[in-house]
Amino acid sequence: MLIGFDPLVPDVGNQRLSRFLNWYDWDALTNQYIQDLQTCSHGYLSYQIVEKILVDGFPNKKDGFVYSLNDYLQAWQTQSGFHQPDLADYTKIIIDFNIAGKINTGVIDEVWLFGMPYAGFYESVMVGPAAFFVNAPPLPMTGIQRSFIIMGFNYQRGVGEMLEAFGHRAEFVLGRVFRYTSGNANLWERFTRYDKLYPGQAECGTVHFAPNSQTDYDWGNTAFVPCRCRNWLKFPDLSDPPVMINCAEWGNGEIRQHHIWWLSLFPHLSGQSNGISWNWWEYVADPSRVQ
Repeated sequence: MLIGFDPLVPDVGNQRLSRFLNWYDWDALTNQYIQDLQTCSHGYLSYQIVEKILVDGFPNKKDGFVYSLNDYLQAWQTQSGFHQPDLADYTKIIIDFNIAGKINTGVIDEVWLFGMPYAGFYESVMVGPAAFFVNAPPLPMTGIQRSFIIMGFNYQRGVGEMLEAFGHRAEFVLGRVFRYTSGNANLWERFTRYDKLYPGQAECGTVHFAPNSQTDYDWGNTAFVPCRCRNWLKFPDLSDPPVMINCAEWGNGEIRQHHIWWLSLFPHLSGQSNGISWNWWEYVADPSRVQ
């Protein structure tokens, strides 16, 4: 289910807020995101929007506050006066759009929210009986029979940032998958190594840290480091020695290209070891599979 909060601006011919402020077309962002995830997952993820809801207004905050259009535009233009606390009322969203019923009957598998800056959305949050932390505290609501994820997107930003939100979701899910494993059996710990923390032992890094990054978001670092990232293309054979690589390997600092590269290296084969599937996408797509 896709729910977009995009109010009309009457003074400019009822343009949507996203168009009035020259932000992205969130239909186009959605299509690009779906295509990128299908590519990254080697065809495993094939999202379909089965219900799209356009809301002519702002989401309620958890404390009950709702922006008026004029108040929001004034805050945006002055970059001051935004309401705090910022968090949206997820319980209200779930109730208002009958999300629990649609999850329980299998009509939908997850929810994507689109909104303006300061809409109050988490990048991702898990809801349900076995919910756990996926970049936000879990929301264990009653009446929901299986856990699912709500993604929160900002149409002021691009598909690269959407993939980053998905990448953080993946980090938390896979960290939980491998939480009881150690040493060489913890393939996730090995996958996420980068040179700053593991000199000479870099593999694929994390969403924020490429194999040669020195700081957060340092995806454009031109320094060469020995790295085993290419071995993951031949998983489960990870035995080749490292090769010298730099940011040319993942798009020379472009956010979308780095995230596509990083996600594409996830194992995606049949088989398992230590009771964990060799297709990590099974867990990222459906975190209710995580024990």
